[in-house]
Amino acid sequence: MEKLLITICARGGSKGIPGKNTRTIGGTHLLGYSVNIAGRFARLYNGTVALSTDSEEIRRIAQIYGLSTDYLRPPVLSSDTAGKIDTIRDLLLFEEKKLDTEFDFILDLDVTSPLRTIKDLSEAYEKIRLDRNALNLFSVSKPHRNPYFNVVEKADNGYYRLVKTPDKPVKSRQTAPVVFDLNASFYFYRRAFFNMGFENAYTPKSMIYLVNHFCFDLDEPIDFLFMEYLIENSRLDFDFSESLTSG
Repeated sequence: MEKLLITICARGGSKGIPGKNTRTIGGTHLLGYSVNIAGRFARLYNGTVALSTDSEEIRRIAQIYGLSTDYLRPPVLSSDTAGKIDTIRDLLLFEEKKLDTEFDFILDLDVTSPLRTIKDLSEAYEKIRLDRNALNLFSVSKPHRNPYFNVVEKADNGYYRLVKTPDKPVKSRQTAPVVFDLNASFYFYRRAFFNMGFENAYTPKSMIYLVNHFCFDLDEPIDFLFMEYLIENSRLDFDFSESLTSG
């Protein structure tokens, strides 16, 4: 069986939603949802779960849900401008050195997009394992906006145009080319990805996994309130119980 590292990255600072990684929803810390499902998935696939944080409070919260770490994210990777790929790579190299091994796949679970299931993760993992040419895979959702139809940007002349120009005029959203929203919930990487100098998740050999239920990340305070309402009032369109306990 391939060796799998599951990474959870959660720094202490957040400008969009202050302290979001330490807040609770429905009686569970936001971080706890990712730690719980990471533990379940690790047991299914003999994986290793690792935490990257610069915050002692986040380390303490992770311990509540059974995840301890002796890794502390360096300051250079703890700023607003630090890249996620560099952050994952640093943790990967730390864990490989500590365990004297090399992982085959890395699964990164984003703390601020916890609406995922074991089925999502298992199907996505199988998808990238079967395609030996794929470098990575990221979760997506159906979009609310389409750059071929109703997303605009400023042009060089100061006026505005569609972000993407279709080959033929698009008269309705339904007839526009198919696109997807990244929901930031999870990313699978082959180990080779981290040796190739990529600075983000977009490569010539990237795959997607379409999540067919509610799944979105927390960027603004209103997002937190919306997710809080869905979870606390049991209004999600799927069974979220796998993330409520490490089982």
